[in-house]
Amino acid sequence: MVSASEMCTEDAMIVFDGSGSMAEMGFNDIDEPRIFEARRALHQTVPAIGQVRRLGLVIYGPGGEGGCGNVDVRFAPKWQAAPQILDEVDQLEPDGDTPLTEAVAAAANTLNYKEQPGAIVLVTDGKETCGGNPCALAAELSAEGHDLTVHVIGYKVRGDQFAWEGEGHNDYKQATSVARCLADRTGGQYVSAETVNELIGALRVTLGCSVIGRLD
Repeated sequence: MVSASEMCTEDAMIVFDGSGSMAEMGFNDIDEPRIFEARRALHQTVPAIGQVRRLGLVIYGPGGEGGCGNVDVRFAPKWQAAPQILDEVDQLEPDGDTPLTEAVAAAANTLNYKEQPGAIVLVTDGKETCGGNPCALAAELSAEGHDLTVHVIGYKVRGDQFAWEGEGHNDYKQATSVARCLADRTGGQYVSAETVNELIGALRVTLGCSVIGRLD
């Protein structure tokens, strides 16, 4: 049992990338789709975190009107949210574009960020493709927020060009998400992850609190 003194004091929203790029696989289709890896990482982390922190979920990508009209606040922070988070992500079929700026703004409003502290963890593998300006949003959240922190996990973020890494091997250049300024301006962390284990570590660092290490 976790005592009341060990609970995280701030609510958190997970903003999850469900856009079409999450169905992509690695070069020559050697790897599995990113969404499979992300699901495994969430299953390894969210149940423990859900015992000590109220969690909510925003998914962007599939559904809605298609294109960029696809930001869905699934639910606001609540206790024991892990089963619902995992169920939502397990059923997710990646599709659509990447309105990550709008999705983070929706999460901030759900947290009532102007009146109370909170945290947002954005998990993304791509760019903003819907005309949003994440750095302008970062400035707004920093100026108007009541101790709101945004963490950004860049999962297999790629540049636009191929990089030659030796005979028989070609891969996209690793890049930094345009959303990094959301973390930089709000005092959050930007964490790059290339493997499932790195994504697990990034989720624990950004979503967890000091007690998480004792729950593993």
